[in-house]
Amino acid sequence: MSPSNHVANTARGYIIPIGGAEEKLHNPEILDRFVAVCGGKSARISIIPTASELKNTGRNYEKLFRKFGVKHARVLQMITREDCHSEEFLEYIDRSDGVFMTGGNQLRLSTTLGGTPVAQKIRRRNAAGMHVAGTSAGAAFMPEHMIAGGDEGSTPSPGMVTMAPGLGLTNNFIIDQHFRQRDRLGRLLTALAYNPFAIGIGLDEDTAAFIRPGDDLEVVGSGGITIIDPTHLTHSSMDRARRGEPVSLLGIKLHILVAGGRFEIASREAYAE
Repeated sequence: MSPSNHVANTARGYIIPIGGAEEKLHNPEILDRFVAVCGGKSARISIIPTASELKNTGRNYEKLFRKFGVKHARVLQMITREDCHSEEFLEYIDRSDGVFMTGGNQLRLSTTLGGTPVAQKIRRRNAAGMHVAGTSAGAAFMPEHMIAGGDEGSTPSPGMVTMAPGLGLTNNFIIDQHFRQRDRLGRLLTALAYNPFAIGIGLDEDTAAFIRPGDDLEVVGSGGITIIDPTHLTHSSMDRARRGEPVSLLGIKLHILVAGGRFEIASREAYAE
């Protein structure tokens, strides 16, 4: 699923994948920045907790955003696909400055929201300037190609990752979360080896990529982001390797960026700050 067409005379909204476990109390830099991008205290934020099986996840974020001074933060409780046809929810998203998708299981997001009016509304509104953030599962769900699951380890191997269609806000990136903490380099490399078109983003916990219109990103948070660029891949043994065997990949470029670091998709250039 490709991104929605750009709306004339407007800038696309930010896409903000967060690696999970973002700081919420002592120095909530990522959430503060998201609120600021959305317009500060006057912002209207839709919270989608569909990925989580915990009943209070959405309400906890609602309280958190209101603690930051946001007056209009509302949980849109979408448990079934029928919920994703709610005119009330669609209207609220239509008037929102930002959408925040919580963590949990990204397959709950893709199987519940995928192809529904809510998913279509979020895509169109992001194309028209609304900002979309997601933490953990919410981050993985953002791009066209979603990592649905996989194995730990640093060496790519066939069958190491399971892919599924995502929300489709961008087709330039494949995103993985809890990256360093859960040793997910191998599965992101495997996902990119299947089709070396996209750039890989591996998000550490409490770390976010603020992807501007035009797909240039800036790192915010206490951890790092691993950028994997397969543009100049010269050799891959993915087509010959059997399940469980290691895969050879030559010519891939890898960057580690920390707070203030930037990556420009058009030039494929990385900057420390």
